Amino acid sequence: MQEYGLFIGGEWTDSSTGETFDDMNPATLENLAVLQVAGIDDVNRAVEAAKAGFELWSKTPPPKRAEVLFRAARIMQRQKEELASLMTQEMGKVLAETRGDVQEAIDITYYAAGEGRRMFGETTTSELRDKFCMTVLRPLGIVGLIAPWNFPIAIPAWKIMPALAAGNSIVFKPASDTPILAIKLVEILMEAGLPPGVINLVTGPGGTVGKAIVRHPDIRAISFTGSLETGKWIMGECAKAMKRVSLELGGKNPVIVMDDADLDLALDGVLWGAFGTTGQRCTATSRLILHEKVREEFTARLLAKTRTLRVGDGLLPETDVGPVINKAQLEKIERYVRIGQEEGATLLIGGKLIDPESSGLSGYFFEPTVFTDVGPDMRIAQEEIFGPVLSIITVSSFEEAIEVANNTQFGLSSAIYTENMGNAFRAVEQLETGITYVNAPTIGAEVHLPFGGVKGTGNGFREAGTDAIREFSEVKAVYIDYSGKLQKAQIDTD
Repeated sequence: MQEYGLFIGGEWTDSSTGETFDDMNPATLENLAVLQVAGIDDVNRAVEAAKAGFELWSKTPPPKRAEVLFRAARIMQRQKEELASLMTQEMGKVLAETRGDVQEAIDITYYAAGEGRRMFGETTTSELRDKFCMTVLRPLGIVGLIAPWNFPIAIPAWKIMPALAAGNSIVFKPASDTPILAIKLVEILMEAGLPPGVINLVTGPGGTVGKAIVRHPDIRAISFTGSLETGKWIMGECAKAMKRVSLELGGKNPVIVMDDADLDLALDGVLWGAFGTTGQRCTATSRLILHEKVREEFTARLLAKTRTLRVGDGLLPETDVGPVINKAQLEKIERYVRIGQEEGATLLIGGKLIDPESSGLSGYFFEPTVFTDVGPDMRIAQEEIFGPVLSIITVSSFEEAIEVANNTQFGLSSAIYTENMGNAFRAVEQLETGITYVNAPTIGAEVHLPFGGVKGTGNGFREAGTDAIREFSEVKAVYIDYSGKLQKAQIDTD
């Protein structure tokens, strides 16, 4: 079995703790690899290496940094099928989706590389004679990146590639459920010519390794994707040291299906949004807001389609829905199904763990599940379950649909299916989310648009798109006075 160390200062190295953990295939429960548990001393070593890396990398011209990223993207393209297969084994989602995950990493790498020649500031006039004004982008320094397990190469790439293009060095902690894909991404960057120390990888639990990264005084910024509670803690810790912090903290994403919607199109979107990636996306459709006029017909169609979904190992071509990531998540989903029933929602389909003996499936599998008669304030309509569970809420008007959609602490993604373009544009204006789709599901972000949410989902920063570079840059104002005399802004007005 392969054993992986930490990556610090351009070398694979043993951790200071001597402890290890296993990386398990959630579909088969076989061990894929042994990983080392980093300690605080290892995080300190990674930061020291990142200091040296920053000295070199920040002085490298951005177009030269971009050349490394272009090479990395081409390597990923060559390795796409190998990486996708490995991801299905490590994370569980079906091959079509893991290929998409790798492609997303390729796309953001090319995009960030292109930004190497687009590190634009602004020029403007001065209020004084013989004076020039402009802004320039400067790197932050050492950044700490903490990534989740559900997109084990795409989300790390969303963070890493813009941070590198902007000239920063990195201390990176991947999720303990999916560290191999993160390791492969680091290997690709080194093969592409990234200098030693510019990226450093430490594996281990968030409670020790993650905390050490967040609290290290020499790390200037933190980018985190994960739970709301952890995000709140990170924001509080970063506030103490005045660190920049970028957060993406999940969602409770609604799809509104109006009475004038194309129901066939909406059905495809709801199925994909709710059960793609086994519902384990921050943008997954977890609330279906149905107009009462189409409730009966649409629900019948939805149940018929849900019954045809095949649950199994994501490596098998016939599989539609793969496993849940681990036992704890499986138990969480089961617990929320009980909560929904206790709250008075009606379970229409699913709701159970898939028994290994009767199914022949040995991993962490849960039936695609649909509730109806869900009240907007029920816990299953308010709290992120992160599994294949869809709650149907019935409304009688567009206005009520918007009110229900916004009735949550989260605000990541939303969607509306309607043929009424007036209502479509009103939804774009009124839905309190960072992303809104019209006649498309809540999932499907593209790398050249900003990604992130409002309210409890995020804190104002966006990943991907043109905002990505600025997430990892400081804006410096520059004044050049060539008058040859002392001039005083706001005072010398003649």
